[in-house]
Order: sequence, then C-alpha cells, then structure tokens
Amino acid sequence: MEILRAIHRADGFYAWKYRAAGVDPLRVQSSADFASLPFTTKAEIAADQTDHPPYGSNLVLPRRDYSRVHQTSGTSTGRPLRWLDTPLSWSWILDCWSKGFRDCIGLTPDDRVFLPFSFGPFLGFWAAFEAVARDGHLAISGGGMPTTARLRALIEHGATVVCCTPTYALHLAEVAVAEKMDLAGSTIRAVVVAGEPGGGIPATRERIAQAWGARVYDHYGLTEVGPVAFETTDRPNEMKLLESEFFVEVLDPATGRPGESGELVLTNLGRLGSPLIRYRTGDLVTLSPDRDERGNRYLAGGILSRADDMIHIRGNNLYPSALEAVIRRFREVVEFRIVVDDSETLSDLRIEIEPSDATAGAKLTESVARAIRDALLFRVDVVAVAPGSLPRFELKSRRVVRVRKSV
Repeated sequence: MEILRAIHRADGFYAWKYRAAGVDPLRVQSSADFASLPFTTKAEIAADQTDHPPYGSNLVLPRRDYSRVHQTSGTSTGRPLRWLDTPLSWSWILDCWSKGFRDCIGLTPDDRVFLPFSFGPFLGFWAAFEAVARDGHLAISGGGMPTTARLRALIEHGATVVCCTPTYALHLAEVAVAEKMDLAGSTIRAVVVAGEPGGGIPATRERIAQAWGARVYDHYGLTEVGPVAFETTDRPNEMKLLESEFFVEVLDPATGRPGESGELVLTNLGRLGSPLIRYRTGDLVTLSPDRDERGNRYLAGGILSRADDMIHIRGNNLYPSALEAVIRRFREVVEFRIVVDDSETLSDLRIEIEPSDATAGAKLTESVARAIRDALLFRVDVVAVAPGSLPRFELKSRRVVRVRKSV
C-alpha cells in the first residue's frame, strides 16, 4: 500500500508509532495484516502537535510542499487540530466533494450553490466552495454577512442549493419568518447539511424540509480525514460511503471487533501528504445491509451520535441526539439547550426550551417532558426560557452545557 511506504520513508509520527508497537508496515500484504495495525486517536494527534508545533510530525513531505492549512473547531480540551495539505491532496479532497455533489446530490450545470459561512480556517467551507466552482457551477459566498443579508442574497441570486449546518438551516428559516421572506417559495431545491448529527434525525430533517420547501441531504466529513459520505437522492436518510477513497471499518468501541454497528474507523487513501491510518472517529454508525452496484456501503440514519457525547445521569445513559429527536417533534420549540449539572455528588439534567409563544410555556414544557419520558423512559426537568434568549449558531451548535463543581 502506497500510504504505508510513504510513512515509512518519512520517519515521522507513524514510523515512530509503529516501531514502538513492534509493527513493520512494509509487511502488510492483506486486509488481515492491515487490521493488525494499531488505531490512531485524536488524542495522539493532538499530543503530537503539542510536542512538534505547530503542525505535528505526521507530514510525509517537506514543509515547502504544503500549500493549505486548515483546523478543526476544537477538541475536548478546546485545542484545535491543524492540518496541512499539498496541492495534490487538496485536489483529492475536491474530487471527493465533486463525487458527492454530482453522483449523490445530482448537481447539474444549472444549479447555483449558496454557502452562508464566514470563511475562516475550517476545511469544509473552502473545500465545498472550491469544488462547486471548479466543476463549473455558480458558487455564491455568504461570508461576512448577517443572517438577514444572507437570506436576501440567496433569494436575489436565485440559489438552488444551500450548504450549512442543520442548526443554521433552522435559524435561517426562523429569521426568514420574522422578515416575512418566503423560503418555501424560493428557488432552493436542496439543503445540504453537515457538521452535526441533525441531518440524520427525522424530526430535524422534516422541520428543515418543510421550512425550506426543499429536499434535505446529509453529508459527513472531518477536517483531519476529508469528505467521507453523502446522502443520495434515491436513498433518503442514508449516506453512501466513498469507499473508493477510504478504507472503512465499523468496530465495537470496546472490543475492536468488526460488526454492522459501532464506531467508524477510517483510513484516507488519497491524502498522502498528511495521512490518517485506522483513525478512530468517535462517531457511532450502523451499516445498511446492502451495497450499491459499485460495492459502496451506506450508513443507515447517518451519524447516530458520538461515543464521547454520552451523558450519564443517575444510572441512565443518554445521547444528545436522542433528546433532540424528541424535542424537534414540537414545532413550538424554536431552540433548546441541555444543561448537565455536575456541581453535586449526583449529576442532574435540565432541558431549557425556547417557545415560539411565551404564553404557551407551561403547557409546552409539560408536553416535552412527557414525550421524553415516554420515548426514553427517563424523567427530566423541562423549563421554558424567554423567546430569543438561547444562543444561535452559524457553525456547529453547542447545546450541551455543563455546570462544574466549584473548587
């Protein structure tokens, strides 16, 4: 495998890692051999970038060969991972996006794609924008604009596709209602959502689709890995894995054994300048039982949750996505927040909901609490907060707030 020969020659992060584990990557001849290689974790990459600032030692080529730098939105410690790309690996990333836009979403020469992002160091914005433009579609940037101006721009330009997080798609719809803009009657035919599991949550998808009068397409990728999976027109609420570009494993998080459900583990095959081999994404998925005509597998329901997002409350294990799936059924709930109080010996949980009508607060909280209890067999306090008081997010939402024990 070319990627293993390249890391051996570079004598950096992976060469050191494999020597310490007593593994010779040049002896890998089969899938079984490959599965014997140790996993790579985000914590390892973060530690390597701390020890070898600013980009770490996982660079196969000389520094002068790299032309792009991007970074993640932050790890659990708040420190982002920085990632370098060569022109060749950047072209591979654009190719992955092109396959998703063309083969999965069905982008045509007549489509106009609006990207309502303030273009910063995050890879997905730049990659999607440049792939659209490179492939000859009209790419419309919404950077540096307030939400109202973005809405006007996408309507005035006659955009047919918009790419954003599920949270921001809902916020754009909320502002459109306030500004008396008819999104459902606009030219938008598709909303491509990414960055959060909301695209795979039926209640969230339905709310976005109805507000925009458009088909919702889910997308999955990571800054450090690249664009991995896209929903297709013919298989709603599933995402096709780009298995020509990735070696994909689904493994039990505890045992490491392969299965139909578990943690997604990825090896990117075309990003040779800064590769990741058997990378534990922390994202939990379930594979669909069948493949397409080219052998590609699908993720049923998209990304179900993250392993490290689990909330432990009084003997109960909850994922935020499970709570969102219930809360989003209530159209009267404009926004919500999950508050985990760890200040006492036993943790407690509170759901804050922002109603569209302040006078409906008491009745709505009771209905949401009952729905959570019926669906998840768990009692939780639900409180109403003033309309407009909860934060809105352009990028990934941060709806889980933890109250820590004071020292």
